Amino acid sequence: MDFIRLVETLEALYSKAGPASLHKVADHLTPLYQAWIGAARFCVLSTIGPSGTDGSARGDLGPVVRIQDDKTLLLPDWPGNNRLDSLRNIVEDGPISLMFMVPGADTMVRVNGHASLTADPDLCASFLEVKGIPVCVMVITVQEVYIQCAKSVKRAALWQTRNAPLVPSLGQILHEATDLEAGASS
Repeated sequence: MDFIRLVETLEALYSKAGPASLHKVADHLTPLYQAWIGAARFCVLSTIGPSGTDGSARGDLGPVVRIQDDKTLLLPDWPGNNRLDSLRNIVEDGPISLMFMVPGADTMVRVNGHASLTADPDLCASFLEVKGIPVCVMVITVQEVYIQCAKSVKRAALWQTRNAPLVPSLGQILHEATDLEAGASS
C-alpha cells in the first residue's frame, strides 16, 4: 500500500473547492452563527497537546456554550469522570476545535480557536444550575467559524433512530476494559 506523503499528490486526487466552501469561513460569530450555536445543546471539543490529541463530548440542557461576544465563547466544565485530557491540553497548548450539533439538523457548525481555563468564582457562579456550578470555564477566542457540509450527516442518517444498531453499553465496555487490565497485571 502506498501512502500519500505530499500535499500536491493529495490535491491532485480532488477537484478544487467551490467558492461557497471557501467563502463560508468567518473570523467572528455573525448573528446567524450566534443563533445556530445558541440552539446547540451538544458539541465535540477537540484539543491537541504534548501528549497527543483528544476529543470530548460536551452537552447541556440549554445552550452548550454561552456567547459572550462575537469573538468569545464560554464553555463550562461540569464535574464528570475527572480524566482532564482536554483540559490538560488546553493548559499546555490551547488550540481547540468545536463541532456544534443540533438534533435533527443536517448541518453542523465548526469553530476553531484558542482556549484558556479559568476557575473565577464569579464566572463559575454565573452558570449556576440545579446540578451546581462548573469546576472551571473554558474561555474560547474564536478564530474561524463555518458551517459544515450536510453530506456526511445525511449519508450516515445520523438522526434516524429507526433500525438503530444495538451497541455495547458503557457498563459492558468498562467491564471488558477492567477484565483486560486485570489480565494484563496477572
